[in-house]
Amino acid sequence: MFKGKLHGIHAPHRKNTVECAPTRMPVPATIVVPMSMNIGAPAKPVVKVNDTVKVGQLIAEAGGFMSAPIYSGVSGKVKRLDEIVGSNGRFDTVIVIESDGEQAVWEGVKPPVVTDKASFVEAVRQCGCVGLGGAGFPTSVKLNVDPDRVHAIIINGAECEPYITSDTRTMIDNADDVIYGAQLLQKYYTADRIVIGIEDNKPQCVKIMEEAGKGVPGFEVAALPALYPQGGEKVLIYNTTGEVVPEGKLPIDVGAIVINCTTLAVIAKYIRTGMPLVEKVVTVDGSAIQNPQNVIAPVGTPIQDILNFVGLKCEPKKVLYGGPMMGISVPSLEAPIMKNTNAVLAFDEKDAEDPVPSACIRCGRCVAHCPFNLMPAAIESAYNNKEPETLKALKVNLCMECGCCSFSCPARRPLVQVNKLAKAMLNKYNAEQKEAAEKKKAKEEAAAKEKEAV
Repeated sequence: MFKGKLHGIHAPHRKNTVECAPTRMPVPATIVVPMSMNIGAPAKPVVKVNDTVKVGQLIAEAGGFMSAPIYSGVSGKVKRLDEIVGSNGRFDTVIVIESDGEQAVWEGVKPPVVTDKASFVEAVRQCGCVGLGGAGFPTSVKLNVDPDRVHAIIINGAECEPYITSDTRTMIDNADDVIYGAQLLQKYYTADRIVIGIEDNKPQCVKIMEEAGKGVPGFEVAALPALYPQGGEKVLIYNTTGEVVPEGKLPIDVGAIVINCTTLAVIAKYIRTGMPLVEKVVTVDGSAIQNPQNVIAPVGTPIQDILNFVGLKCEPKKVLYGGPMMGISVPSLEAPIMKNTNAVLAFDEKDAEDPVPSACIRCGRCVAHCPFNLMPAAIESAYNNKEPETLKALKVNLCMECGCCSFSCPARRPLVQVNKLAKAMLNKYNAEQKEAAEKKKAKEEAAAKEKEAV
């Protein structure tokens, strides 16, 4: 199924929790629900202090087209509206809800009426769903495309990051929801193929999805080599369809929609039951964890509560949202579980130690392992020399920040970190160039009008 030569790395799998069916943790005493849990505009609170809320009740409406509504994962009372510092260093509004422990379901929870593509997309929007593989892109925006342009629906079941098994458990425990979600997409879009890409280190998932998908026209399972970053959107498209998404273009430009398997299962559950996205299955693992497992927790649950539930071997020196390759360090153990949190990894002092970089030896491993054939060492040089035009020529904006370059570098250089900074430098430069061009044009037009008036 995969095409051509594959680039990436053989990262240690460490799927320690693959046999751990998700366990529901006790209802947290308090949840802290951020308004920024998706790419795009933050949601806007629709509740106030001392309001009583129930599970599945709307607490924040979408803040725009590129946004998603938020629902309460507990029943209780709104304690306060506050601000916290997110993992990106920015302040974010949060709704703090004190749970009553009863988990009473809101009376308005009922299946949506879906009759066509427009009502289907609206249902996905009302579900509050975003990319649950970690990206956080509002799913309704992704699906708001011309159905006739869609030739392949690609379900992302790769889960290529070390440690994480939450998507694996979705395919094992909720295969019917994944298939029902796929059938919904098939119904409202004109795709010839529905492909679920699964790394071949998950034979149980491959078998289960093959059985569940029998009888679904056009459905197929692609067992792909376990090579990180197999789950990257553009990588998965290429390895399942052979199509290359050009720079600056989207999957739909090559006739594809890529959707995470857990995202699809959540949509299917909402269409069936009316219960929106209010909780997540989160893989909790790492060298500081006493009992690694998959935990079901309401969105907004403080990480400290989850760590207390699974137990710690020692005080963690580093805690991540997500996996060790693309995960982000949490600013505090009071930071909450978010919609797109698929794992919490806690590491001891040895595993949390930062590598000490040395001089580049020009070995070329960063180039050989980059899935897009970029040149990270050259990008680093251009960034250090403040050469945005060179960065543009080196196609730095194609970087998906997977970290293969840093992982493979024998000199332990922070290549992926520099790539991120280089992309920011280039984007700032492009914005300045655009502004300068617009000012020049406006000045020339004003001069032309003045000349014409004379």
